Amino acid sequence: MSIPQSGGGPIEHHDQLAQYLADGCKPKQDWRIGTEHEKFGYCKDTLAPLPYEGDRSILAVLSGLRDRHGWSPVMEGVHLIGLEKAGANISLEPGGQLELSGAPLETIHQTCDEVNNHLADVKAISDEIGVGFIGLGAAPIWTHEDMPLMPKGRYALMDQYMQKVGTAGQTMMRRTCTVQVNLDFESEADMVQKMRVALALQPVATALFATSPFFENKVNGHKSWRSRVWRHLDADRTGMLPFVFDEGFGFEAWVQYALDVPMYFVYRDGEYIDALGQSFRDFLKGELPALPGETPTLSDWADHLTTIFPEARIKKFIEMRGADGGPWRRLCALPAFWVGLTYDQNALDAAWDLVKGWDAETREALRVAASVDGLQAEVNGIKMHDLAREVLDIAHAGLRARARPGAGGLVPDETHFLNALKESVESGQTLADEFLEKYHGEWNGDLTRIYGEYSY
Repeated sequence: MSIPQSGGGPIEHHDQLAQYLADGCKPKQDWRIGTEHEKFGYCKDTLAPLPYEGDRSILAVLSGLRDRHGWSPVMEGVHLIGLEKAGANISLEPGGQLELSGAPLETIHQTCDEVNNHLADVKAISDEIGVGFIGLGAAPIWTHEDMPLMPKGRYALMDQYMQKVGTAGQTMMRRTCTVQVNLDFESEADMVQKMRVALALQPVATALFATSPFFENKVNGHKSWRSRVWRHLDADRTGMLPFVFDEGFGFEAWVQYALDVPMYFVYRDGEYIDALGQSFRDFLKGELPALPGETPTLSDWADHLTTIFPEARIKKFIEMRGADGGPWRRLCALPAFWVGLTYDQNALDAAWDLVKGWDAETREALRVAASVDGLQAEVNGIKMHDLAREVLDIAHAGLRARARPGAGGLVPDETHFLNALKESVESGQTLADEFLEKYHGEWNGDLTRIYGEYSY
């Protein structure tokens, strides 16, 4: 989750809210790819989750990355809670999940190199202190009581609020991980088309990237338990957003939606001020109970936008949010999937043609079915396996048309980053299916085996 934002000065008129989003518009030659991924840390001998402090801890890993690899510290009070370097940052999720938010890069070759270098740096430090990291959509064996809460004021406030809305907010915070990609848009019309394709096809990403069939040391009946968790979190700030498909959707419609999402906090002078459940509309009028008489800045607006969690969301870019965390090949495959679909106009048009006839009920049903059944899902005659194959063909064509070479020109394009997903479609099995097969077979029900076989 985000560190405090730097959005700008005072909001003096309403148009600034939509303009903040519109300021993200970029010509195609300036489009970039920002890949984010989260991972669980654990003690190798006990498989216990990492505490914040101690010889084997999140702090030890952060400190090692800071001292050895030139990262600048991000502090909250006396606590080291993140790192920054060259447009990238490393941050902490509420349960100690370590997140790399990558720099905006030109190609998937570059973003995959960034991921690999980061994982190598983390592994070198972690191996020395008996710590491992694993990428899965949900923690397979840990209970709520096992999990620490990281010392960030934002998380303390969210933790309180999550107990009042939905049923799974605290689970999301402590025991889920994702891989995401942030992508640019050229204009409002381009944003609209990309958002519609993004939301409609998130269930395909959920199915292909499913890695969370276990929870609390047992089979949970879902291929992506992480997706199930998000469906039971907070209806005010999650979901498939049917209004995005309404005629006239644009930046201002997103503003109106965001203004109706209850606030979490206001960040002032290094501290998070409790604004739980309060209204940004009241804040604009100087009537926020948390800060009576004070009006917001664009930085407050930017912070508020980070507290909205639908399947795809707009900031100054579009964030694709439907996939479980996973092993390194899928960390590279996620940006390849979405870049292929959205950064070539022919591919984007083909993707939109594929989904434009679906109604809101179909899109939501696909979301649920992908969570439960993965590639075996079927809704209204739409078979997820067939849909995934067609979507991957479009993504492959989009990457081929981009023709961005790597390895000094030896690799002609970025299509090979889709190979992990193509293997899933060819076999009909995602990693969740592979895990379940091993659990019922060679693992003999011993879920601790997953750490040794699938850690980074």
